Amino acid sequence: MRKSLTLVAASMTLAAPAMAENLAVVGSWSGLPLHIEYEAPFWGETLPAASGGDLTIELTTHNQMGLGLGDIYPLLGQGVYDVAMTVADYAVADAPELEGLDVPLIALSAEEARAMVDAARPMVADIYHDRFNSHVLAIAPYPPQVVFCNAEIAGLDDLQGLKVRASGRMTAKLLEALGAEGVNVSFSEVPGALQKGVVDCAVTGAGSGYSAGWWEVSTHLMPLPLGGWDPVVTAMNLDKWNGLSSEMQELIQTQITTEFEDPAWATAQNALVNDIACLTGNGDCPAGESRSMILVEASDADFAKAREILVGEVLPEWAERAGGDWAERWNASVGQVVGVTIN
Repeated sequence: MRKSLTLVAASMTLAAPAMAENLAVVGSWSGLPLHIEYEAPFWGETLPAASGGDLTIELTTHNQMGLGLGDIYPLLGQGVYDVAMTVADYAVADAPELEGLDVPLIALSAEEARAMVDAARPMVADIYHDRFNSHVLAIAPYPPQVVFCNAEIAGLDDLQGLKVRASGRMTAKLLEALGAEGVNVSFSEVPGALQKGVVDCAVTGAGSGYSAGWWEVSTHLMPLPLGGWDPVVTAMNLDKWNGLSSEMQELIQTQITTEFEDPAWATAQNALVNDIACLTGNGDCPAGESRSMILVEASDADFAKAREILVGEVLPEWAERAGGDWAERWNASVGQVVGVTIN
């Protein structure tokens, strides 16, 4: 009898399907194009389908969870969830060396930004491994971080004396060096801050500003990438990653590169052109109704001045704060790609 029960139990074990691996995934801002067009379809449909049912995904976003922006990656490292993605600049309080990923005014096209990010990837991987107990899966772009103003401006010099919400710490340092006052306001609070005069201008992606209705509370748009490209890092808790089979690791990495990261980069440049058209009415707006912001084209002199301050003041200041050999690593990777050296 005992032998029969053993055989039955063994046959049931062999017949039972393998348990699906479940991932708790926290995406970036739920209302912005990166999540709507790329994150949600990838995690909700593409990856589970590619796994043949071996992966199930529970997807939410950090704003839906009410997470503090600086808590997203530390909580990932603690295993509160398995995968998280948000703007790398939100983590620089815990990892100042991470500021070297998103440098203002270095990349003026999506192609240049992708090359910069790819050069920085080994550094980013080490930072997330050591600081946040996590494994980097992908780095995708928000559109270039441009300037929205509820004030009359004709060029970069007109930012002097204005209160400007920066999109990251290095951008804030650049704005201060230009004579503006950097103000810390969260993305969701910017429309109210612009309307009430708490800030005169704010930096974010053109598409993000369009989606969030910043055109309702600002009049002038300057599409100089004063805030870089605001890369969004997707990472998995390191213990969870190490607990996956090598086959599952390869599936996830291949799929996220080809079906999420590559498509997001491929549309980044056209997205900027379309977003500016949507905000200003200069061209067709595929996203919906065109608005009527005043387009302020930065001059060559504006760009040269800002670039001089970046290279002469902002980057050396970052290198000192980051400490260690980060400036040397940056020079040998990102610096070589973009033709900039931190002295």
